[in-house]
Amino acid sequence: MNIKKHIPNLITLINLFCGCIAVVYISEAIRTDDSHYYLLAFYMVCLGIFFDFFDGFFARLFKVSSPLGLQLDSLADMVTSGVAPGYVMYSLFANSGHELGTNAYIPFLGFIITLGSCYRLANFNIDTRQTDSFIGLPTPANSLFILSLPLVIKFSDSLLMLEILTNQWVLLLITLCSAYILNAEIPLFSLKFKKFNLKDNALQLVFLLVSLVLVVLLQYIAIPVIIIFYVLLSVVNNVFLKK
Repeated sequence: MNIKKHIPNLITLINLFCGCIAVVYISEAIRTDDSHYYLLAFYMVCLGIFFDFFDGFFARLFKVSSPLGLQLDSLADMVTSGVAPGYVMYSLFANSGHELGTNAYIPFLGFIITLGSCYRLANFNIDTRQTDSFIGLPTPANSLFILSLPLVIKFSDSLLMLEILTNQWVLLLITLCSAYILNAEIPLFSLKFKKFNLKDNALQLVFLLVSLVLVVLLQYIAIPVIIIFYVLLSVVNNVFLKK
């Protein structure tokens, strides 16, 4: 029995397990109205994304990539980076004002993110253009963005930020933009370092350095800022590449 060929799939299943725990923590946050559970859910999603990166790494290292691994990876991401962010947005709608009305079904609009993530993951499996870079925001990045919003509310001292992120119109706009950017035909640069020289990795290094500074200065609030910066930097880079 070749143990090595099962290691990447085992790592993928650990990603899925982390996503399941994150969903449980989000449920606890809704049930108890304790924002500490959002922090735990965020950590579990981060851990799941960490394992999501290394399943592909070990598959390439052991030369055991397979169609099964590809499908398993997307199914695991569907929970960690699809269900979890959609559920968080559901909870944000449920705990927000009533700008869209008092209909009990309004919070379910948050799961538009889950639908957009599902479409993105399915499309990624058949899109041969996304081997060296991304087209549309990857689901892990989008998941981090959405999972960070309750933390911004928890740790930010800004009343303006609190008012913005508890407004249902704003949440609806974020939800729709999230589903769109996941599937938009916008090329986004990869963070992988393929050549060990400054010229070929200048964009990645700038992004990582700016992100590090933002994390030090803003802590959890830096996370959505970094994701937005990543998209904007990619767009600017695309413009210069066309010239």
